[in-house]
Amino acid sequence: METITIKLLAERLKLSTATISKALGDSHEISDMTKKRVFELAKELNYVPNAYASSLRRNKSKTIAVLIPEVADSFFSIALNGIEEVALQKGYHTLIYLTHEKLEREKAILKELLYGRVDGALMSVSSETDSYEHIVEFGKKLPVVFFDRVCHEPRTAKMTTNDLECGYLATQHLIEAGCKRIVMLSISKSLSIISDRSEGFHNAIADHGLDPALCEVINCGEEEEATRSALMELLQRDQRPDGIIATVERLTTDIYLACKDLGISIPHDLKVICFSNQASAVILNPSLTTITQPAFELGKAAATALLKRLKNPGLDLAEESQVIPSVLNARGSTATE
Repeated sequence: METITIKLLAERLKLSTATISKALGDSHEISDMTKKRVFELAKELNYVPNAYASSLRRNKSKTIAVLIPEVADSFFSIALNGIEEVALQKGYHTLIYLTHEKLEREKAILKELLYGRVDGALMSVSSETDSYEHIVEFGKKLPVVFFDRVCHEPRTAKMTTNDLECGYLATQHLIEAGCKRIVMLSISKSLSIISDRSEGFHNAIADHGLDPALCEVINCGEEEEATRSALMELLQRDQRPDGIIATVERLTTDIYLACKDLGISIPHDLKVICFSNQASAVILNPSLTTITQPAFELGKAAATALLKRLKNPGLDLAEESQVIPSVLNARGSTATE
């Protein structure tokens, strides 16, 4: 079976390959009559463009990278759906890279991506990311857009939710439920989302006159064993907390298991609220009160901004930034009796 190429179309129509290529690309340089002849023959012969060769000629890969810390967190899996929806509509492919919350892994990925594999990147930084030089260097050559976990540099689009306000709302919700010794559990001292949620927490504690000595932010770290150890120590204090705010979803299981092991009743002895998008929140025992983030919308907005920039190189990405609000869903884990 004969392979249908631009060269063959050119020979059949007695035109140059450049004219065929421009006609297929709907160039204004080619007359409507010539375009019609080219399209009709291409359709008749079932001509299929070589997208890879075309991308090489344009020096574009039609591919974007997505850097995320993990996929176990439901937020990121939902955000990826939003990214994919936009990318597919615009004819782009996505390459997913996991940093596993490691700064060095994040640096290595961005360095590798500079060799023409992608046209730009979407990223949510790792919990270890406390310096931004590697991102700034990447941003000098290819556009990058942040979603959820952002950093101050480079100047670009940042898709976030109202984390400071939600840190306040979560704390206020526990205070209104009768809690006086509230602890916020963190996984990083450098992440923007944790800093904002912590600030909201401290503001609520101050505004409602709670004793700051009994209300603190505790860093549980990344290692599972260290997290469980920190929780067990916390829940066995003489003045143990009567309210806990988990800043990330993965802490939920550890809190519930620690309470089970220690015979602590949720919500009678301890009220729990978590920043989480997990669908199973409603079937936990008791059901989990959550701050639910607009994960799909954040992913969609980030992809839309990046692809808009790829189409229009002169676009100021920073002006595409958005803050999309989260929602507090009160359930059994913070119920009052």
